[in-house]
Amino acid sequence: MRPRRAPGRYVACTWTQANTGPGEYRQLVVPDGCVDLIWHDGTLELAGPDREAWVARLAPGAVFAGLRLRPGAARLLLGRMPVGEVRDQRVAPELTTREMAPLLERLHAAGSADAAVQVLDEFVAALTPRYEPDAAVEQVVGLLRSGDAPHVPALADAVGLSERQLRRRFTEAVGYGPKTLHSILRFQHAVDLGRNAPIGLATVAYEAGYADQAHFTREVRRLAGMTPTELLGVGG
Repeated sequence: MRPRRAPGRYVACTWTQANTGPGEYRQLVVPDGCVDLIWHDGTLELAGPDREAWVARLAPGAVFAGLRLRPGAARLLLGRMPVGEVRDQRVAPELTTREMAPLLERLHAAGSADAAVQVLDEFVAALTPRYEPDAAVEQVVGLLRSGDAPHVPALADAVGLSERQLRRRFTEAVGYGPKTLHSILRFQHAVDLGRNAPIGLATVAYEAGYADQAHFTREVRRLAGMTPTELLGVGG
């Protein structure tokens, strides 16, 4: 869902999920370069950017409400803390920001996942006037979304930084370097292509910018822990 109040420049979406079945539900979570603020079972947590897939286990009756920050926007919640410190982790956000007490009160008072999402949306929207993003990182993330293979020297030149400065600032804001984020964004693009269009794996690989189908298969195995056919249900 699109956020109602938080700027789309920083927030990719809000979301809810519930397990209404009688047994445990297992959800594969694959890397997307994002950081999520998640409310569930009376607990608020921050899910850092992942480098590989993992399986979330949802108990019967479990209800989740979340807000997803775009790559590079996590310090809106983390302040000066480098995002790499929460990479591949789920942490209690009250350890990283001062506004958590009133937020938790409002979340406890929310009567549904939809209401909790609105609370998260309003909370992040209220933080944005004081947030100053790293303009160079934002620009490089935009360049990486173009799909071209990243050449760090050219990216650094484009934003007026040295390679070392770019790598440091990018990792602090995103959680990993430009090449890692590019591979994750390309993977996400391929997943969108494979799930939303009736095309074969070779076409998905070509359209997403992989060297060939074998390259695509290796990257999917690395990031999702399975073959493209298993992940997408698409034949070659």
